[in-house]
Amino acid sequence: MRIKCGKNTHKYHKKILHMAQGFFGSRRRTYKQAHMAVIKAHVYSYRDRRARRREFRSLWITRINAATREHGLSYSKFVSGLKKANVCLDRKVLAEIAFSDNGTFKAIVEKAKTALAAK
Repeated sequence: MRIKCGKNTHKYHKKILHMAQGFFGSRRRTYKQAHMAVIKAHVYSYRDRRARRREFRSLWITRINAATREHGLSYSKFVSGLKKANVCLDRKVLAEIAFSDNGTFKAIVEKAKTALAAK
């Protein structure tokens, strides 16, 4: 008597079709198309989790650049001044400060300017 795997196959197919919920047309109904669509979706999600980090860093740099130019300094000079002044704030925090608290950001810019002038 041979052993059939229908139970396991059905379980796996059901799992894939569940992951394909919300897809359009036969990509959610038929196993073969759903399987390929789910694989592609996982590839896109993996890639885009990394792309999202790059996009946010670019956004933070743009916000910092805009804020530093209001105070008469370019972004690259500002970052150089922060390094010379030993200010250890990352771009995410600097962008948040620039966006929400202008007084504090002005003090940070002044600190960077004095460090640039001193060295």
